[in-house]
Amino acid sequence: MENYPAPARALVAEMAEKAATDPARAVAYQGAPGANSHLAALGYAPDCVPLPCFSFEDAIDAVRNGLAARAIIPIENSLHGRVADMHFLLPESGLRIVDEYFLRIRHCLMAADTVPVTSAISHPQALGQCRHYLRERGIQPVSYADTAGAAALVAERRTPGEGAIAPYLAAELYGLRLIAENIEDSDDNMTRFLVLAQEPRVPQPGVGPVMTTFLFEVKNVPAALYKAMGGFATNGVNMTKLESYQRGASFAATEFYCDIEGMPGDPAIDRALAELEFHTKWVRMLGSYRQARPRT
Repeated sequence: MENYPAPARALVAEMAEKAATDPARAVAYQGAPGANSHLAALGYAPDCVPLPCFSFEDAIDAVRNGLAARAIIPIENSLHGRVADMHFLLPESGLRIVDEYFLRIRHCLMAADTVPVTSAISHPQALGQCRHYLRERGIQPVSYADTAGAAALVAERRTPGEGAIAPYLAAELYGLRLIAENIEDSDDNMTRFLVLAQEPRVPQPGVGPVMTTFLFEVKNVPAALYKAMGGFATNGVNMTKLESYQRGASFAATEFYCDIEGMPGDPAIDRALAELEFHTKWVRMLGSYRQARPRT
C-alpha cells in the first residue's frame, strides 16, 4: 500500500492493525479503502473486519498466512468480462471457493471543496463508464490506478476543481464532498465476487441452489472439448459458464474455467464429472457453494 496517497496509507495501517486482533473476522480484499471490493466485503459480511491489500496475490496470501479467514475477490464483470489473472491465481492459491457475492457498481463524483469540478480522476474503466456524464459537463477525465486511490489523492492534494470518480464509501473515508451519485451511463453494471477460504465448506441441505466451480485441461486431440462436455448434456447438468484461457507460450494446451449448477454427490453430477475426467488431462475442483443469485 506504499504506493497509495497518504490518506489511504493511514487508513490501511489502522485497518490492518484491527484485522490483526481478530483474524477470524477479517476479510481480505484488493484495493485501497473505499474501493468496490471494500463495499463487497461489508455487503457480504456486515460484521467483518475488512483488510485492504495492495494486490490480488496479497489478499490471497493474507488468507494462506492466517491474517484473514476469508478473501473476497472479483471474478467477472457484466460489462468487461472476466477479471485478468484470476483464472491463474485461483488454482495456484490452494484456497477453496466457499461463497459468491454480487455487487451493483455505482459511480459517484466527489471533490474536496465547492469549486466546480473541471477534471475527474479515476480508473480508466470507471471513466469510460461515465463518459457521457463527463462530456456533457465538460469535465476532463484523468486516468489513475484505481477509484478509491483517486479519491485519496484528491483528498491529499485538495486542488481546486479536481474531483474523483469512486464509490460513495471513499467520500466518507477521505472526507470528500459528494457531488453526484449514480453517474454511470449504464445501470446494468454488476460484478461477481468469489469468497475464498483455506478449507472447503460443503453447502448444507436446504440452502437453495448450489454452484460448483472447477478447472480442467482438455487433451490435445480432435473434438476433445465436445467429448468432455457430452456428459453434462446427457445427464441434464446446467453449465452456466465456460471460459477458455492459455497458460504458457505453447498455444497448444487450452485450459477451461467452468461453473455448473449442483455439486458432487448428486448422481447426475458425478456421472458428468466422471466422463469429463476421462476426456481431459486433469480436473481441479475449486469449490461448491450456494448461489447468491438464481441462474435458472
